[in-house]
Formats: sequence, structure tokens, C-alpha cells
Amino acid sequence: MALPALATTDQLAMWMQREPAELPEGAALVLDVASTIVRREARQNFTRGTSSATLYAYDGWAVLPQRPVVSVAEVRRRGGQLVPADRWQLVRDRVHVLGGDQAVTVTYTHGYASVPADVLAVVLTLASRVLSNPSDLRQESVGSVSVTYSAETIGASLAPADRDLLARYRRRVAVVGLR
Repeated sequence: MALPALATTDQLAMWMQREPAELPEGAALVLDVASTIVRREARQNFTRGTSSATLYAYDGWAVLPQRPVVSVAEVRRRGGQLVPADRWQLVRDRVHVLGGDQAVTVTYTHGYASVPADVLAVVLTLASRVLSNPSDLRQESVGSVSVTYSAETIGASLAPADRDLLARYRRRVAVVGLR
């Protein structure tokens, strides 16, 4: 299932200080692509949704991949056996399952009620860069007027500053001891 864009064309028009009718026909496509790039960098969907994830518990704890976690509907052990609600506990973005370190499938609701402002800014900035320089020009001149674009405006890619803004949403990797 395709996820919705993280920004609307009306938001993009306001960001670019234009009227919505002044945006090119492909603006919605550019927002979809920019949203996909941002989601891949952050490894988060951001929009509210329900997912199932099969996770391997370590000391009874399983970390859910999408954040923030709103609620957990059910936890099942390998083979589909339902874990009673009094045998597991949700703590932030982790589920503690009593009874061992085995694989569990967790069905849970996650995501933000609205896209965080810094994520929205990255999507809108990336989309406006693509729309402002659709031919990926490095430099153009007309008569005595010359415009040079920075490397970040070439192609649909994130600038280092954009990556820095999204870094807080990425799950940190931890090293755990061997048994």
C-alpha cells in the first residue's frame, strides 16, 4: 500500500510563496517522491497507521520499528499463539513479553497525528528544490545574468542539513552482549 505524501500541494505553494495554480502539473508527483526519500532516510513512516512486525525478543524485550507507538492490538508467538494481555507490556516503543526470548509478531498502531514540522520542512525544501531546478542545471546564463545552483539543488537528493534534521528519527543501533 502506497503511503500518502507527507505534504500537500497547498503547503508546497505556500512554502514556495506561490499560488497553488502556479505550481507545475508534476508537483504532486514531486511531493510523493520527496516523501519517499525522507521516509527512507529516517526509516519511519511518520503518518498514523497499523502494522504487524515479527521481532526477536532479547531478555523478553522487542523493539518496535515504527514510532511513536500509539497502542498495541495483539502479540502472538511463533505459530500464531495469542499472548494474553497480562503476559506482555508496552513501554514506549518496546514490548516486554513474559516467557522467553522467542520470536513474536506484534500488531500495533504508530505514527504522528500530524507530520512533525522539521520533517515537513525537509519534504517541502526538497520538493521546492526539484521544482525550482527541474533540468538539474549547475549553471545557466542569459546575457549578463548568470545563476549558479549549489550541488544540493541538483537531483532529488537530501542535503547534509536535511539528513541532520532527520537523524533524530532514525533508530539507534546498540551492541548487545553474546550469551
